[in-house]
Amino acid sequence: MTRHVRVAIIGAGFAGIGMACQLVMRGIDDFLILERAHEVGGTWRDNTYPGAACDIRSDLYSFSFAPNPDWEHTYGRQPEILDYLRRVATAYELYDRLSFGTQLMRAEWIDAEAHWLIETNHETFTANVLISGAGPLIDPVWPRIAGLSTFGGPAFHSAHWNHHIELAGKRIGVIGTGASAIQFVPELQKVAAQVTVFQRSAPWIVPRADHPTSAVRRQLYRRVPALQQASRRVLFARAESRFAGFRSRPVGAAFQAFAARYLRSQVTDPHLRAALMPDFHIGCKRILISSEYYHALTEPNVELATSAIDRVDGNDVITADGTRRTFDVLIAATGFNATHPPVSSLLVGRYGDTLAEAWQPHMSALRGTTVVDFPNLFLLLGPNTVLGHNSMIYIIESQIDYVLQALAGLSSLGARSLEPTPDAQASYNRTVQSSLKRSVWSTGCTSYYLDDDGRNTTIWPHRASAFRRALHSFDPTEYDFVR
Repeated sequence: MTRHVRVAIIGAGFAGIGMACQLVMRGIDDFLILERAHEVGGTWRDNTYPGAACDIRSDLYSFSFAPNPDWEHTYGRQPEILDYLRRVATAYELYDRLSFGTQLMRAEWIDAEAHWLIETNHETFTANVLISGAGPLIDPVWPRIAGLSTFGGPAFHSAHWNHHIELAGKRIGVIGTGASAIQFVPELQKVAAQVTVFQRSAPWIVPRADHPTSAVRRQLYRRVPALQQASRRVLFARAESRFAGFRSRPVGAAFQAFAARYLRSQVTDPHLRAALMPDFHIGCKRILISSEYYHALTEPNVELATSAIDRVDGNDVITADGTRRTFDVLIAATGFNATHPPVSSLLVGRYGDTLAEAWQPHMSALRGTTVVDFPNLFLLLGPNTVLGHNSMIYIIESQIDYVLQALAGLSSLGARSLEPTPDAQASYNRTVQSSLKRSVWSTGCTSYYLDDDGRNTTIWPHRASAFRRALHSFDPTEYDFVR
């Protein structure tokens, strides 16, 4: 007999774990979490490169219902963030509801039965509700470079760091200058014979005021939790205040001038400084935070290459200007495909189309969470939910509360399913796209925020608090219910 659960959750990162915790807190225990790996953690389990850390302050990068008084640094390192998620999962007794090593193969909505038929590599089962916690930072993107697959030495993506490769004394080529690269390049510089960073576009970088958290502070947080709550509120307010730079040209110009001064203070060589000066408005792409990257680039064993890579030949990388460089190891730091979530090709709606097909030509969802023709499907970190200035945990918790309200609505109405009306979804997304057109994200740069047609289907164009207000109350008039 096919197993049935009320709720199935895809993924055991922050979104999936947070959703599961809230179900437990509300007495809903008939759920299952599908996790393809063998541990919780999501991106913080997978990204183990040297120097991996969060770019949001620790007090803010945690669940509001599960504060951690023992953060060791102002900005949490990957190991302690992963440990935090493990402890939360343990505290809420989630391990008994976690199915590790379970790869989702297909999930199809069966209209006649009003449930999802879910196929994994282990079993087939059904669920009334399907919640995806598979965020945008899942499957890494490899650069399309001729000959890369036949490189003569080890080559790996920063999201799947190969810790078995000895990097000390090696000649290392790094492809990409995104959020991961600026963290691990300074670490490579300390041990490698030579590091060459291949830069397609210079990012805007601001300093990171990071330091160890004192034992006194940690003890105070344990004894007086209200102090950490106050710190969290202050950090949130500061982050929200920075949003003005994404909408106001004068504020954005002042912030850009600050970042430019930081670059000038760190890099004295005029040619290197010019190569590191971005050619787009600050905020159009993700703003990066590091107090070590610029310094690393000034070291004698680090080179910045700005000519595009043409091809790979054996152990050599040849750039468009004809320069040939020889490497022992290549590391791709080329990010993820945020506008084509892999899970979307596995979810099949009422009419037999996958979510990926339904999202042609552009991703869209009502309040970033629900999609027309996909009943009882909820997306955590769905389209246009990413922030450029504040903590994504706040967004996740806002969506979780919205999903819980939707589930309560189903129960109170005695309905079998719900889905957004086409008009509600279309109207919401017209408003979002209109707001994006008046922001820095529409000033002409190329970024992972944009899909193949240049449409921004990733960023939420307002303050984080505005997103919470938008999802604060579940409006049943935006939905069709089937009883």
